[in-house]
This record gives sequence, structure tokens and C-alpha cells, in this order.
Amino acid sequence: MSARERMSAVDTAWLRMDSAENLMMIVGVYEFDGRVDYERLRDVLTARLVSHRRFRSRAVRDAAGCYWQENDDFDLDEHLIRRRLAGRGTIADLKRLVGELASQPLDASKPLWQMQLVDNYDGGQALVVRIHHCIADGIALIGVLLALTTDESDGVSKSAARGRQSNGHWSKRLQPLTSTAVKAIDTTGDVARKMLQGYGAMLDTRGALTDTALRYTSIATRAAKDAAAIVLMPSDNATSLKGKPSGKKVVAWNEPLSIADVKAVGKALGCSVNDVLLACVSGAIRSYLKARGERVDGCELRAMVPVNLRDPRQWQELGNKFGLVPLLLPIGVENPIARVFEVRRRMDQLKTGYTAVLSMGLLSAVGFAPRVVQKQALDFLARKASAVMTNVPGPQQALFLAGSEVTRLMFWVPQSGDIGIGVSILSYNGGVQFGLITDQQLCADPQQIIDGFEPEFEKLALALCMLPWEQAVNADMAHDWLFANPPMERRKSRNRSKSSARMR
Repeated sequence: MSARERMSAVDTAWLRMDSAENLMMIVGVYEFDGRVDYERLRDVLTARLVSHRRFRSRAVRDAAGCYWQENDDFDLDEHLIRRRLAGRGTIADLKRLVGELASQPLDASKPLWQMQLVDNYDGGQALVVRIHHCIADGIALIGVLLALTTDESDGVSKSAARGRQSNGHWSKRLQPLTSTAVKAIDTTGDVARKMLQGYGAMLDTRGALTDTALRYTSIATRAAKDAAAIVLMPSDNATSLKGKPSGKKVVAWNEPLSIADVKAVGKALGCSVNDVLLACVSGAIRSYLKARGERVDGCELRAMVPVNLRDPRQWQELGNKFGLVPLLLPIGVENPIARVFEVRRRMDQLKTGYTAVLSMGLLSAVGFAPRVVQKQALDFLARKASAVMTNVPGPQQALFLAGSEVTRLMFWVPQSGDIGIGVSILSYNGGVQFGLITDQQLCADPQQIIDGFEPEFEKLALALCMLPWEQAVNADMAHDWLFANPPMERRKSRNRSKSSARMR
């Protein structure tokens, strides 16, 4: 009899979260320069993907919960499919196919993943990947998929011949991702146990609280505050992007921006690359809503952002080990520089809290709860947000898969409940890629939002160049000058100066 493995509570929650409107699949796209060697691709998948037991196992439900049942007759050909792209094989045809596949459930009688190799895409090939979220979270799965690649076109067969992936190969592929591990692992991992050891260890000989006690008391206080904030969190603003999804998905992506340019702008403003990118996403959504005639002044759109809680020493373990933090995107801020500073301020607030750890605990709890209780809890969180957003730093050199160079990488995580918008930011090989997956009923043409991403970055760069030099190279001075001189006042000031010059 094949091996069984009990499914964790968090993984169970994701398995049971599937609905007709939102399937819990992580969807990815590889684009290649030229053709992939199909037999080498099979060898790589056998050695580095199917070697993980979860990729050979079915997800089975019973009265006691869910478990993994390994398939004795696993057949790779049922999961690696070859097909031709309908139409002329253009990028629009590929986007249409990805949207269709994102709307179709995986076969529950088989291990919950599938790859489709598209043969006639733009003179080369593309690979569309679908993996159920119960197998692992997005960070772990992106790591698994990156571990399929090599740095050189002739390195695939050698790597595949070694069989299972080595620790060194994993470490090299996942190095860019380790920086996303949050400090919460160290500071909150065992807080409850340590606090329950008793006040004796926390008191000095005079009966006064030690620094350790004060530290844990502070953490517990902040955790309680963050828990209350989750419960009392209001819904974000009503826009056309918020509503009841239909279950039919549409995808879009842009041409990459130079990551070097993004870093330069961030450095000049004293902000992170993440702050700059999130500000540009906010600006693109603002422009889209404004073009539709919707109110944008003062508007805020909440995105649930997955935060990695995985110990960097446990990268090879699959499963879900992440939390969610709610980020309010400042759609209502018109000035691009002010928007960056506002994003930075909000991100700094989130980094000091324990919302991610608490939300992971919530997912664990609802995984054991009856399905109706789970649905109520997750629907509550979904009602508070309009989007799910991921931002993953990928490798900054070209990668090869089965002998062909990967020219583009895109991944989207699923949206739960009634959330119908998924935002993906992924950096790769010197560029940063912005992608959207939307429900057709809420946003039938996400390319309209995507097309605003690069212009928003250009507006930000132009606004930065217009700052006085001493402010442009000093983030604090730029912030003070900007808010002391709002856009309308600066325009009035320039007009007064021009009028005075004409009078003279």
C-alpha cells in the first residue's frame, strides 16, 4: 500500500478554500528564446520536481481531515502536456490561454499540478504552470520552479543526471528569496511558551521585571493590538475592482522595467525598491479608475500581501508557512513622490507588527474547523480587501531550462473569497515585471492597468528630477520640501513668479 501523510491544518485550509469563483492555484508562465528539448524537460521534472513526494501524491479527504496519498502508478505524461497555441501564436493568444487555464480546476483524482508546453508561441515556446496552493506557498513553489533551471544552456543534462537536487543548488537558487524572511520568526516563534515559564525567570532578586520580561510583555501587547486591528479592520473603498467575481480569469503583463533605474530612484528618495514599485502600482490603479470616471481622491485599496515566515534553513520543505499583512495602497495620493513616502510610512508600520504571524495562526485554526466556520472566517478577511499582491526578488542573471533560455518569468498567487484582483511583481535578469490576474466581471481588460505602470514610474522619475538638487539627494529634505509645497501651491508660486517677471 502506498504511503500516506496527514495534511497540516494550514495546507488543509488552502485545499478546502477552492470555490467556483476562485480556484486556489498558483499560476506561472515561462517564456523561452527558442525551443525546449522536451526529453530533457522530462528528465529535469523527474529529477527535481517529482522527487518531492507531494508532486506524486493525491490530496484525499476523509472524516478526520485530509491527507496525502502517494500514487503508485504516477504518470508524468498526465501532468506534462504538449499543445499548440490557438490563433497566430501571439502574446495576446498566450495571455488568453493562461486566463482560460487559470479558470479551470485541476483533476482532483491526480496530484494537483500540471504543466502545458506551448509549441508555437512567437517563434519559440512557453510553459504554463498550475500548482495547487495546498502543496506549498508561493515562495516555496517559486523556489522549486527556479531549482529546475541552470545558469548555462549545457548544464541541464548534467544536473538531471545527478538525480535529486543538491542542497547547494537549492541554496544558490533561493538566495534572493531568503532576504524576504521576516524578523517575526526570531521574535515571536516561541513567545507564548517562554512567557508561560513563569514570572520567576523574569524577575531579578529584588522582584523587579528583567529586560527579558519587559521585552516579551511589549511583544504580547503589540500582538494583542494587531489582533484587535484585524478584527476591527474596516473595508477598503468601494471601486469597480471590488465585487462578486464570476470565476472567469483574465491576465496581463508588461515589458520589464530596468531594476537599475528603479534602484536609482529609490536611493535618491531614501526608499526601498519595494516602496517605489508599490507606489507605481498604486498610481497605475489610480489612473485606471480615474479614466473610468470613478472617484479617486482619498481612495484607498487594500491588498493582502503574503509575508514569508519560513525558516531559511527549511527551504526544501514544502507546505504553507506564510502570513498575510493588509497593506492600504494610497490610490488617493496624486503626487508620485508623496505617494512613495506614504507607501514607505505604511510599510514601516507593518514591519514592526505581528499581523503576519497572527494571520498564519488564523489559517491553522480554520484548517481544523468545520468547513462552514472556515468559510466565514476567510470571507471576513476577503471582504476587507480588493486584491492579493506578491513581490518576489528573483535571480538577476539569465536562467536556462531544458536547454533554452528563459526570457520571461511570471507568477500569480490565488485570490480567496470574493477577491478578484491578483497583482504580481517579479524581478528577473535585470528587469522587473508587473503582472495582473483579474476576474473578467470586475476588470475585463487588466492590460489597461498594466499599461499605466511604466508611465507612473516615468512620472516619478521626472518629478524627482524637478526637485531642487539638495532635496533630491536628501530624502528627509525632499519629504519636508514636498509637503511644504503641495502641487497646487507650487503651480501658483511658479505663475506668480512668471507674472512678476513680466511686470519687471
